Amino acid sequence: MSKKVCMFVWNHFTNDARVLRECTALSEAGYHVDLIAIHDHKDAALPKKETFSAGFNVIRVSNRIMLFNIFNRIFRIFKRHWILQLLLLFLSLLGLWYFFDYTLFILLGLILCLCIIQIRKMRVLLLRSSIFLRMLWCGIRKKYDVYHANDLNTLPQGILCSKVFRFRRSKLVYDSHEVQTSRTGYDSSIYGWMEKRYLRFVDVFIHENHTRADYIEKLYGIYPKVVHNYPFVSRPETLRIVNLREMLKIPADEPILLYQGGIQTGRGLDKIVQAVPMFKKGIVVFIGDGRIKLELEEKVKEMNLENRIKFLPKVPVSELQYYTPNAYLGFQLLNNVCFNHYSASSNKLFEYIMSGVPVIACSFPEIKKVVESEEVGICVDSHNTESIAETVNYFLDHPNERERMSRNCLRARDHYNWDLEKQTFVEIYQELLE
Repeated sequence: MSKKVCMFVWNHFTNDARVLRECTALSEAGYHVDLIAIHDHKDAALPKKETFSAGFNVIRVSNRIMLFNIFNRIFRIFKRHWILQLLLLFLSLLGLWYFFDYTLFILLGLILCLCIIQIRKMRVLLLRSSIFLRMLWCGIRKKYDVYHANDLNTLPQGILCSKVFRFRRSKLVYDSHEVQTSRTGYDSSIYGWMEKRYLRFVDVFIHENHTRADYIEKLYGIYPKVVHNYPFVSRPETLRIVNLREMLKIPADEPILLYQGGIQTGRGLDKIVQAVPMFKKGIVVFIGDGRIKLELEEKVKEMNLENRIKFLPKVPVSELQYYTPNAYLGFQLLNNVCFNHYSASSNKLFEYIMSGVPVIACSFPEIKKVVESEEVGICVDSHNTESIAETVNYFLDHPNERERMSRNCLRARDHYNWDLEKQTFVEIYQELLE
């Protein structure tokens, strides 16, 4: 009888390459895998339940609270029409004055204002709490041998399902894709406090690379198992590639300089835009979406670079291999804004390698080790636009060197791929269940 695994991930599971690979590996190894993710009510095509071709199931819990939707609609209506606001205020004052003396009237008015303010502030907390409880309910409805929490935001679900709501405890895997104590958007010390206390319930702790594992050992005295973030093997030379030139009307004599991934802060994207006027030639293509995309597009317009910088929406991770080979160069220019960035061995680096695309990369330890040892690109100061521009121009001036590094990429993909790395991952599960 196959062992049952329940995975949690705090996203919609539409573009999570690492979780996709891990679910696929376990399914191929004979495990029954259910992945609990979050549904996106704005995406009508996204199913709440589906079975992937690899054999694992995805269950997406609702991310809606109907009361909030009603409240938000009313709030938006009154926000747009000031006459309705005055009318509501007048009727409220009249009603309160009629039924109560002025002292109680003032007190109730203040309480009402505070309640409205707090409801707006508490909306995110209440919504996340409802998602948490729905995930918890899905996790305890069936008996699983292993619960697998991806990142800190799903570890409490894993602990409750595996250790609290079980007469016979199940195994718990904590798979951290990020450095929780030093990452953008997570500035509070509470994350480290939580992680340290949650770890006592964990049976196996997994991290992405040895730089991060060393860091965790110094923090908590635990050296995690390491499972690298390598992609599936792809052979773009055998695939039917999407023609980006035709799609974006890029002339044949203009090299495509590619960034693919999240359009987020701290990834050096603003530095790339600033460096473009210094490039001798080439069209920069950004494939992806994110919080700063609109800001980046505005910056491109301000600099009158629309003819040299193109944007495409995010592409499903399984389809990226059809786009990447169009590139002359790939960018991987994380900024040193936190240890999470400094210690990264980003998935997109290996996606470029798989497609034979040399990379201009940041000089951080895990990335530099691969780029320089395999000679698949050049590391630069990712905070310096001149350094980025000089390196782009070097590749443009030395096409033979670019071709040599492209061939090195195709050789390197035989080492940095999930087909090899998944053996380590599956062995962790085998040891855990023995």
